[in-house]
Amino acid sequence: MRKILLFLLTVSGLSETKAQAQTDAFLSQLFAQNTHPIFQEVVQHPQTYRLQIIYTQIDRDKNNVPSFKNYYFNVDSTLYFNPASTVKLPLALLSLEKLNQLRLPQVNKFTSMQFDSAYSGQTKLWKDATSPNGLPSIAHFIKKALLVSDNDAYNRMYEFVGQQTINRALRAKGYLDTRITHRFVRMTPDENRHTNPVRFLRGDSSVIYAQPAAYNTDAFDFRRIAKVGQGHWDAKDSLIHAPIDFTTRNKLPLEAFQQILKSVMFPEAMKAKQRFDLTEDDYLFLYQYLSQFPGETNYPKYDGEEYYDSYVKFFFRDSLQRQLPEGVRVFNKVGWSYGFLTDASYVADFKNKIEYMLAATIYVNSDGILNDNKYEYQTVGHPFLYQLGKVIYEHELKRTRRFKPDLSRFQISYEKRVSDDRPLVKDIDN
Repeated sequence: MRKILLFLLTVSGLSETKAQAQTDAFLSQLFAQNTHPIFQEVVQHPQTYRLQIIYTQIDRDKNNVPSFKNYYFNVDSTLYFNPASTVKLPLALLSLEKLNQLRLPQVNKFTSMQFDSAYSGQTKLWKDATSPNGLPSIAHFIKKALLVSDNDAYNRMYEFVGQQTINRALRAKGYLDTRITHRFVRMTPDENRHTNPVRFLRGDSSVIYAQPAAYNTDAFDFRRIAKVGQGHWDAKDSLIHAPIDFTTRNKLPLEAFQQILKSVMFPEAMKAKQRFDLTEDDYLFLYQYLSQFPGETNYPKYDGEEYYDSYVKFFFRDSLQRQLPEGVRVFNKVGWSYGFLTDASYVADFKNKIEYMLAATIYVNSDGILNDNKYEYQTVGHPFLYQLGKVIYEHELKRTRRFKPDLSRFQISYEKRVSDDRPLVKDIDN
C-alpha cells in the first residue's frame, strides 16, 4: 500500500497541478509602487496571467567580480508556458558549441553551408540572398534568430545540431526539465526526429565537411501533462472545445532560460558543466547580436521602421517610444506565441553604470481559445512588460552600489548602416 501511495503521489506530481510558487516579499512591495492599471491588474492576478518573474541584482567587488541575488515572483518551473522563440538562444549556443567540437580548422561559424533533404517534410537550402556572399552560415542564422527572431534560422540550427544532440547537451548542462522536440514548421514527431544532411563549403564550392542525415533514437519523458486553454482551432480550421496539449512540445522553464542567458553574459560565474563550449570570439559575436538593433545591421538589411530598436526588447518596448534610453543596451532573447510573451534580458546602462538581469513570462488570452489570433499582446502583454521593465530600471537607477561596475566587456562597436540599393527585408516569419 505504501508503494502504491508513493507511485500515485509521483504521478500526480507530474501533472500540471501547480506546486508552491516562489514569491519574494521584496518584489511584491516594489510592484505596489507602480499604480499603472494594467500593471496592477496583472500582478494582482498572477495565476490568471500565468505570470512568472525573476529579477537579478548584480553587484561587483573592488576587482569587478560580480555576485548575483535573484528575486522571484510567482516562479514555478512546473507551470508550463510555451517558450516560442526563446529556444533560439540555446540553439545558437549549441550550434557554436558543435562547430567548436568538430575541431575542423576550415569550418567555423562564418563558413558557407548548404542543407539537403533526405526524409519526409525536409527542405533544401542552398542559398541565402540576405547574406554577404549569398550562402547560408551558422553566423548568419544566429544573426537572424537574435535580431528579429527569424524562424527558418532556428529550423536550420535545429537541423545542424540534431534533436538528439540538442537534448543530450542540455541535460548534461543541468537543464533537466528542458526539452526541444520540434522545428517551427508543421511536421510530425517522427519527422522532427530526423534531421537533414548538411555540408560546409570552401570558396570554390568544394566540400570541406559533410554531415549525414541524423535520427534521434532517445525517448522523451512526457509524463508531465501540459494543457492550456479552454479550446483551440486545429490544423483543419475546426474549433475544438478542449485545451491544446503541449505535453510533447518544446519546454524551457523561466529559470533555465535565465540561467542559459547568464551563462553567455557571465560564463565565469557558472559551474563548468553549465557553460557552453564557446570561444572568446563567439562570446563577442553573441554580445553584438544579442544587443544590436535591426536597423544598424547591413546583412540582413532589415527595414528599421518595421523592426525598430525596441522591437525585440520587451522591457523597453513602448507604443510611443521605440528607442531605448540613452546609453542603454539590452542583451536578450524574446518569444511570443499562443498568447505567451517571454523575455530574458541582461540590461547594461553605460551612461549611469548600472546592470541587472530580468526575465518574465505572461499569458494574455482572455477568451481561452488558442490559435484564433485573438491575444491581448498589444493591450495587456506589451504594456505590462514595459511597466515591469520601467519599475526595475527606475529601482536600479536609485539602488546604491559600493563599487560601480566596469562594463567595458559589453561595449560593442556596432555596425553603421551602409546606403545601397538592396531592398529592405520585411515580413519575416517569426
